[in-house]
Amino acid sequence: MANFTAADVKRLRELTGSGMMACKNALTEAEGDFEKAVEILRLKGAKDVGKRAERTAANGLVAEHFTGSGDGAMLEIKCETDFVAKNAEFIELAQRIVEFAAGSDATDAEGLATAEIEPGKSVQALIEENSAKIGEKLELGRYAHFKGVYVASYLHKSDPSLPPTTGVLVELDKENAEVAKDVAQQIAAMAPKYLTFEEIPAEVIEKERALAETKTREEGKPEAAIAKIVEGRVSAYLRDFVLLEQQFVKDNKKTIAKLLDENGVKVVRFARFKVGQS
Repeated sequence: MANFTAADVKRLRELTGSGMMACKNALTEAEGDFEKAVEILRLKGAKDVGKRAERTAANGLVAEHFTGSGDGAMLEIKCETDFVAKNAEFIELAQRIVEFAAGSDATDAEGLATAEIEPGKSVQALIEENSAKIGEKLELGRYAHFKGVYVASYLHKSDPSLPPTTGVLVELDKENAEVAKDVAQQIAAMAPKYLTFEEIPAEVIEKERALAETKTREEGKPEAAIAKIVEGRVSAYLRDFVLLEQQFVKDNKKTIAKLLDENGVKVVRFARFKVGQS
């Protein structure tokens, strides 16, 4: 019979983050050799990464870190279940990564994943290491880092017991905390995809135009009126996805463009992350 104590199991759990039975089994297999048990658990975790890769990480959180009023970073990190999403170790991992990211040169999630967060260890390697400990697929999602005159954020919890699952980062051309908060909350609630009409890709407009034309012809509208009807429908549909064209949720008599004009500020750019949505 392997020679180990309850204290050995406790110590192994604290060191590896593995479950009690996994630690007991590892110590049994290692015949009480603690270092060998650690290696067994690490090897098992590495082997399980491949299995977890096929699973879906549809839960998670959005974390942020500011190094000043004009410098803010926000990232999404995903997991499989909401149980892990509210796990303190998972939340600490997300915060550690976003704080590191805010001080790094990474400009996107791909660059952040390969950045070295510890000597000889990339962010991706750290995530995989924690995936092995926790036993769920963990995945680095989207990342944004804004540097400008004034950057603000808004994090929203869909459930009081869970960490934020929707996050917004918005950059203004001048400081105005009240407007920044209103705009960030607008973006969180109304999910615009573009700042202006000019940002909408041509292929998106053409696709919507084709759908509108088909619908209009099926309705039997006069040929001479079709072009005008189609353009009206396309504009009306796309307006909902353009931030400046949206009605202000706190006052539907004005648009966001009007709100900004009244306060003499402009939105430079924004990012919106909602866990589970692209």
